[in-house]
Amino acid sequence: MKFISWNVNGLRACAGKGFAESFLQLDADFFCLQETKMQAGQLDLQFPGYQAYWNYADKKGYSGTAIYTRHQPLSVTYGMGIDEHDHEGRIITLEMEQFFLVTVYTPNSQDGLRRLEYRMQWEEDFRNFLLKLDARKPVIVCGDMNVAHNEIDLKNPSTNHKNAGFTDEERQKFTQLLDSGFTDTFRTLYPEKVTYSWWSYRFQARAKNAGWRIDYFLVSNRMKENIQDAAIHTEIFGSDHCPVELTLNP
Repeated sequence: MKFISWNVNGLRACAGKGFAESFLQLDADFFCLQETKMQAGQLDLQFPGYQAYWNYADKKGYSGTAIYTRHQPLSVTYGMGIDEHDHEGRIITLEMEQFFLVTVYTPNSQDGLRRLEYRMQWEEDFRNFLLKLDARKPVIVCGDMNVAHNEIDLKNPSTNHKNAGFTDEERQKFTQLLDSGFTDTFRTLYPEKVTYSWWSYRFQARAKNAGWRIDYFLVSNRMKENIQDAAIHTEIFGSDHCPVELTLNP
């Protein structure tokens, strides 16, 4: 079973840069999107054989998530059930027979770390949300989690220790999440591999491969034996992120 996650940085813009071709080429069972930056009715983008679920931010042109799936879910929920967090369209959860699939667009701590305090609260609440799901059945969580976990996960760690996405606080929260019973699928399979999933639009960062790995697939530890492969599709353009992939055995 194949899963794709992609922060498209505006789906309407990405649709004009080959999104449909990439979607069909990747041929996933579940295709999760973050930062769609859309409201309902702004884009009619359907694919034969797929159902789509959307979570829109209250604020226009901001955040937003979506999941295209070939498989009928038992239920679909939006957000984590906490009003403080549920107005930015950041989470969709599909309940399947054997697992929960969660796509997430984690809040950025922003320049000057002005949203770091909120981010810390989000991290606590999101971890608790995942653990409640995990108590019922295994969880697959994917998306732009806005943190490079370790120094191997970004090009210039020494100059970024106090910048959003690589603060000690954010990295510790990610460690805490993994320690709660989750596996970073890509890093488990490829402990030494240096591959990034996001590059700034500035300073020709992608051409220089000065990137960050901030897009993930995590699975409940008890699904670890089901991991067949994980990939980061650096060859696919259309956004400042590239798609990441997980393949699971049944």
